[in-house]
Amino acid sequence: MVIHPFKVAHWLVLVAALLATTLATAAPAPAPVRTEIEALLGVLAASRCEFNRNGAWHTGAEAQAHLLRKLDALEGRSLVQTTEQFIERGASASSSSGQAYQVRCAGAAPVPSRQWMTEQLTRLRAPARKP
Repeated sequence: MVIHPFKVAHWLVLVAALLATTLATAAPAPAPVRTEIEALLGVLAASRCEFNRNGAWHTGAEAQAHLLRKLDALEGRSLVQTTEQFIERGASASSSSGQAYQVRCAGAAPVPSRQWMTEQLTRLRAPARKP
């Protein structure tokens, strides 16, 4: 089978255009959302909780670094417009194994990361109480 050079060039232009469109539409999370996610991950880093990823326990600071990398990857594909989307798409399970992340605090039983993150987000969003 002989492929005409014009057809190959046509397909290359089409692929390049699709790739350029995909890259051009990648958008970071809105600034307030990014700030909220960073605050949420800051809570994890500052906690004395451990984070289980693919069967290994990590410190909160190590988990924060890992989840920030996942956030960057998700933003590169325009998949984070809300903090809840980040929790669901990046902070709940391993993208490589599909295994759910867990958080364990102060010797308590581990809980799913999705649950822990959602609870912490609720606390972050709660209005500050006046003494």
